[in-house]
Amino acid sequence: MRQYIAVIHKEPDSDYGISFPDIPGVISAGSTPDEARDIGAEVLAFHLEGLAADGVGPPEPSSLEEIMTDAENRDGVVVLVAG
Repeated sequence: MRQYIAVIHKEPDSDYGISFPDIPGVISAGSTPDEARDIGAEVLAFHLEGLAADGVGPPEPSSLEEIMTDAENRDGVVVLVAG
């Protein structure tokens, strides 16, 4: 099972957002960081299942070093999510 890096962000007056830099467009949110991570894991699993149904393999996860080269990711909290 692969581990994907997810980035959790928090803007003032909003929920916690979660995104997966390796899979653009796979995003979610939650009222707490843990909820954002848990819902993000569900969204990631759903997306990967869709790729498999279409006969497309999952993308290879990037390293933490690669993810952190994007300045936008440096403002968030990085977590690993199984995919």
